[in-house]
Amino acid sequence: MGVASPTEQIKERLDIVSFLKEYLELKPAGKNWKALCPFHKETNPSFMVSPERQSWYCFGGCGEGGDIFSFLMKFENIEFYEALKVLAEKVGVELKQGEAAADYRQLNLIYEVNEAAKEFFKGVLRAAGSEHALQYLIGRGLEKEIIDEFELGCGPSASDQLLRHLIKLGFAVRDIERAGLIFKTDRGTYWDRFRSRIMFPIYNSFGKVVGFTARILEDRPQLLEDRPPKVSGGEAAVQPPKYINSSESQIFNKSRLLYGLHKTKKAIRDQGSVLLVEGQMDFLMTYQDGVRNVVATSGTALTADHLRLLRRLADKLIVAFDVDEAGKLATERSLDLAAAHDFSVSVFTPPVGLGLKDPADIVRTRPGVMVDLMKQAQPAMRFYFNRYLPVSGALEQGFNKKNLRLVLEKIKNIFSPVERAVWLKELAARVGVREEILAEELEVLPATSYQPAALGGRQSVPENKPPEAGSRKLAPPWRRLDLIAQRIVDLGGQLPAAVRLANSVDLALRASWENSQLSEREKASELESLGEQLKVEFLRDKQRELLQEIAQAEREGKEDLLVAALRQFDNVSKEFHTIINAKKERRQEVQ
Repeated sequence: MGVASPTEQIKERLDIVSFLKEYLELKPAGKNWKALCPFHKETNPSFMVSPERQSWYCFGGCGEGGDIFSFLMKFENIEFYEALKVLAEKVGVELKQGEAAADYRQLNLIYEVNEAAKEFFKGVLRAAGSEHALQYLIGRGLEKEIIDEFELGCGPSASDQLLRHLIKLGFAVRDIERAGLIFKTDRGTYWDRFRSRIMFPIYNSFGKVVGFTARILEDRPQLLEDRPPKVSGGEAAVQPPKYINSSESQIFNKSRLLYGLHKTKKAIRDQGSVLLVEGQMDFLMTYQDGVRNVVATSGTALTADHLRLLRRLADKLIVAFDVDEAGKLATERSLDLAAAHDFSVSVFTPPVGLGLKDPADIVRTRPGVMVDLMKQAQPAMRFYFNRYLPVSGALEQGFNKKNLRLVLEKIKNIFSPVERAVWLKELAARVGVREEILAEELEVLPATSYQPAALGGRQSVPENKPPEAGSRKLAPPWRRLDLIAQRIVDLGGQLPAAVRLANSVDLALRASWENSQLSEREKASELESLGEQLKVEFLRDKQRELLQEIAQAEREGKEDLLVAALRQFDNVSKEFHTIINAKKERRQEVQ
């Protein structure tokens, strides 16, 4: 017998039930295990795990299934190369040069460069001459244990000290540049991206360093972060940004990363709730104060990708952004987006009268209070009341009726009729307008729909919600290719050439276009949707076929076939995500 492939070795060493327990609350179901499916909304467990087959399958609405690799790829939104690396490291399987594609080896190099850079920055912070940087962190309230636990560092002031260090370690300049740690100047030389800055390593959910956020030191305000612009009489200094991040790479994407999640995901899952803060310092100070179910955005607004990741761990979200106007706007946007992803949302409010604007200020001024303050978070609707409405006597005090309509729109988007009634009653008392009048106004207002921007994400509108008056409730997406193709033909449409399948050519049933009950606009819309869904299903099937080819090529030691299959799998995955992203953009345009 030949030597088992890396994927086979991983499956032999890693039990699927033990692995999935790190992500889901599994319960015994005879000889199998069951859980709520993390890939679609459901109240009764339909996600089944078979220890015997070492596989999983959802018997509910999404019909997804596979092995350890496919679960990790879908749950963490990563490609096969990265899933292979993560699982190989977890069980101690060595990936030799001949057992991975060139693309995988390039990806691994970026991880290695970032890890080496992290160790370099840590050394600079703790070296003689960097006392000012360490004292800055301590002055901001951070304890040395937290500084060490999250591996904070410091960028040196020299223009290429990191570059020279990494070259000595054997890394190529092109790989250092691909990792976003250096940039090429107009003169053709390379400069370190991060200089004289506090360095916060950014980790993925597995605890691997994928990039950095860097904060300028208060005593280095005139540092040039890029090549200085040419001006008459020489080169002038410019005011640098307070924070800069690693450039986007194969492993660093701000819209998908949440700072600290690798440390706090277990606490988030155990408590079923998560505190969302803005930036590394707010996270670190909150974590230091004893709050373990916390994450932070890093240099970007909250995104649908962030929420999809968190929704698999918790159903309650507490937003704790700054209390200035910009922070309130960010909070409102996050509340609406989180509600669309089926979160129960609350707003964290700092103690009144102390002039504290964010969690870092609170912990520095009043350590030990964050856990109790989280319990006092107010529901999202009360946040809207306080933000847009006066305390009482609304109309007599000349308050803005536009604000009243805005709050009514928020109430209209609440699914539960009971909850809508409760908030409508409170609104009537708040503004001094009879409840029945507000109810009439509510009926004529358009409802704003914040739909999750991803196929398979949790829907903000429950599946059993009745259709709006005059609309036609369309059937849910079909799981079989031939049935989708059937429906397209039934409507009188033509299958897209790119996805025309052999078994679709022989479809016999062809209902006439004229007999359809849809309007012309609805016909065109549904045909487009069906064609798109057909292509998605086709690409999913192609991914499964390629995964089988990858496994077979590994077993037979045929590296040329392995490389070709991996590359084709990557191309198919990119095409798949292009379609999904296009759907996301259309939903956002509708919103």
